Amino acid sequence: MRYKFLVETYETERIKVVSVWSEFRDQDLPVRLCGSDPRGRSVHEQMVHQCVSENLWFVNMLGIDVGAPLLPAQETRLEFMKRYAEDSGKRLAALQAQDDVWWESETKFFDVQRSRAWVIVRRIAHTAHHRGQQMAMLRMMGRDLHSNYGPTADTGGLMQNHAPTIYSYRSLRALFDGEASGGKKTPLPGAAGKAVTERPDKK
Repeated sequence: MRYKFLVETYETERIKVVSVWSEFRDQDLPVRLCGSDPRGRSVHEQMVHQCVSENLWFVNMLGIDVGAPLLPAQETRLEFMKRYAEDSGKRLAALQAQDDVWWESETKFFDVQRSRAWVIVRRIAHTAHHRGQQMAMLRMMGRDLHSNYGPTADTGGLMQNHAPTIYSYRSLRALFDGEASGGKKTPLPGAAGKAVTERPDKK
């Protein structure tokens, strides 16, 4: 299938969403980093937006309706993670079943016509955009960060210094089992004094 690479990208992106959500703590949900400014979403609002927005795109633009509630019955961190993982897994299965004609056929993207392949690329970019916001929120909260694409300051620093990629869990099953029992993430080594940016501040 010509568009298998997009299916594989969506498959990994959905795992990255859940992985970042697992980095937050239960008490973080109401946190809005600039509390007096309502323009920035709270952690809770970020999770709501991901679930609602992705469902709308798939239903209205791609014709894929997984027939699930938009949000979990209990809006806790773990239940958001379970809801999104289940629904995105069903969307993944639907994408895996499509042929090239489906991917290349046009659909309505807001007020213009675009191919379904184009829409999926934009959906993946949209999701990555919000996940980046959430990782910035975690860093501003002073939290350690596991890998999402590659090394972080907490996994060892820069790739060119051979810092490792260290995911919080080896699979979604391990993630849910670990988080349900209070958190069993992979330990992080830190940078051990090595540079974590290409242009470290001069002292």
